Amino acid sequence: MDNELDPGPSIKGQDEDRLAELGYKQELKRNWSLLHNFGVSFSIISIITGITTLFEYGLSTGGPGVMSVGWIVVCFFTFFVALGMAEIVSAIPTSGGPYFWAAILAPDDKSAFYSWITGWFNLLGQVAVTTGITFGCAELISTTATIGTSYTATAGKTIGIYAALLISHALTNSFGVSFLRYLNNTSILLHSVGVTCFAIAILSKAPIHQSAKAVFATFYDGTGETPSPGWSVRASPAYVAVCGVLMAQYTITGFDASAHLSEETNNAAWNAPLGVLMSVGVSAVFGFFLLISLLFCIQDFATTVDSSVGQPVTQILIDIFGDKGAIALMTLIIVCVWHAGLFSMTSNSRMMFGFARDRGLPPFFTTVDARFEAPIRTICLAAFLAFLLAIPSLGSSVAFSAATSIATIGLYLSYGLPILIGLIYPANFKKGPFNLRAASRPIAAVACLYIGFITIVFCLPELNPVNSQTLNYTPVAVGIVALWAFGSWFLWARKWFTGPIRQIEAERMGIPVIEDPAAFDKYERDGKTDGNVSIKAPL
Repeated sequence: MDNELDPGPSIKGQDEDRLAELGYKQELKRNWSLLHNFGVSFSIISIITGITTLFEYGLSTGGPGVMSVGWIVVCFFTFFVALGMAEIVSAIPTSGGPYFWAAILAPDDKSAFYSWITGWFNLLGQVAVTTGITFGCAELISTTATIGTSYTATAGKTIGIYAALLISHALTNSFGVSFLRYLNNTSILLHSVGVTCFAIAILSKAPIHQSAKAVFATFYDGTGETPSPGWSVRASPAYVAVCGVLMAQYTITGFDASAHLSEETNNAAWNAPLGVLMSVGVSAVFGFFLLISLLFCIQDFATTVDSSVGQPVTQILIDIFGDKGAIALMTLIIVCVWHAGLFSMTSNSRMMFGFARDRGLPPFFTTVDARFEAPIRTICLAAFLAFLLAIPSLGSSVAFSAATSIATIGLYLSYGLPILIGLIYPANFKKGPFNLRAASRPIAAVACLYIGFITIVFCLPELNPVNSQTLNYTPVAVGIVALWAFGSWFLWARKWFTGPIRQIEAERMGIPVIEDPAAFDKYERDGKTDGNVSIKAPL
């Protein structure tokens, strides 16, 4: 294990040299292997989280046929996105991720603009993913607590549990950084061996199994609230089907974590892109096995959809194992989801740290705690913003699915913008060791078209009729961030935000970038730059 964690001075030197070429000092501790890098993205994707927490949504929005076939379709197209991202992270392995890629790949005169816009969409997606995972965990805890007890789950109680979970994630990320690698190993085992054993157990124990036709060809529309019809009547079954793939698409998100952890990963130019691809590929296989296992083991469809406990997966487990067995297996699920939320905050805080380092966020958030070697301030910011995003759940029946839509749209837009920029300006794309060669541009085109499609779909209304309780507030949240990103750019950010800053060269020139951003602004205005060195990262 020691040899795996210590690749030797040569590889470490190459990693630090490459980071220095991009303009940054090695501030974060670089001790993550390929397995650890893959593990973080795999844990954030967390197939058991997305499938379990959105299983009710999937059953109501298309039913088993859309869930099973939709999973295959979504994973197929998502792998195009992963390939495009992997090629970019191989060339540009920094914790900033998509916003940094956008700046490097864009023409010099548009670099800062694309970086700013991409950064804010990535930040939105990161926060929403943390919200979706951890709020889903809180709902699972509330639901499990009702089994065989007099406990009643309410929105207020759930938000309280959610706050406690966020605090546990923040404390672990802040003061337990040295244990994150070991928790990562535990998470990998839980999400692979644990999920496999879970699926085998329900398949073995289930008294009856659904037919293949029921699993792969059954369409169900539960999007209408009585007496209103569902969207398959008001619009078309296709409308319901494309909305229904949210379960699969939300599940396969968060794999940019491998990029955000690249400054802590050994041999990052290879291991970070491999981490991206492995996390998507392994999640697709394990997730499909888990999903069809649950669908085959539904004992009574009507009872499961309208479960008295409010959670179809819990109802399936009760029907198969009884109350005590269901509690035991739900505990396994909750532990898996807790790990996913933990590492989502890890990735989120690293993205914010990188963005603040380049002045996308206030310089207050650029500090890395010397003792614990963690960006504690951005960790606290990530927890606070995630809590704010969940507040609408107190008054909205579709708040959770909206949060998952926001996460999906925010992240995939931030994934797609750098891929699109690289497609439009191929001359700026200096490939790294992972190179798609002739397939690069066709893969990028498919990825961008697919991201455009899901961005539109997940802004559509999910329930009929549309009112204050059923409104999909995804377009509102995404619109606010878009308005902020574009508005702030044209009003003031364009006057001082230059995109990724070459921190090392700036400091050599006597410009205290982090401690005194105003000094950088003054040097930039006065044109006092080294004629041989650009303060911006190289294009």
